[in-house]
Amino acid sequence: MKKVVIIGSGGAGKSTLARKLGEKLQLDVHHMDRLFWKPGWVLATRDEQIALQKELTENEAWVFDGNYSGTLQIRLQAADTIIFLDFPRLLCLYRVLKRRWMYHNKTRPDMAEDCPEKLDLQFLKWVWSYPSAKKPGIMEELKKLPSDKKVYILKSPKEVEQFLHTI
Repeated sequence: MKKVVIIGSGGAGKSTLARKLGEKLQLDVHHMDRLFWKPGWVLATRDEQIALQKELTENEAWVFDGNYSGTLQIRLQAADTIIFLDFPRLLCLYRVLKRRWMYHNKTRPDMAEDCPEKLDLQFLKWVWSYPSAKKPGIMEELKKLPSDKKVYILKSPKEVEQFLHTI
């Protein structure tokens, strides 16, 4: 397990798991939100996103957390391990609301500088619809992966903790 991609709904705990895995396995951790957002909530261009990911995925070992489906294939192709956090929508929604409260007027550690935590209806709708709108496509992509890639689908925080203990 040297090249790990963690995907899942907002609020599923991708960044937290990435940090824990990075510490445990001594791997560099790349948070997609930190890479793709510039100060003041300015999104990097698609060309910038692609170039940065191609550069970072050439490294010997890493953990990436985040979805960004438009460039997900770059990470999936380079990874040896994919972890899909398939958590219930209510848990994810609760965690997103809790995160917003915890980081009020602050920037999260996994976010780019000068991007204070915010929450809008569009993001809440995305989290709510993730199981029906995004999960089917992700499951299809995971089925297409070659057999040499290890895929873990974790469905609860307890399964995440058990997974971390087995490493």
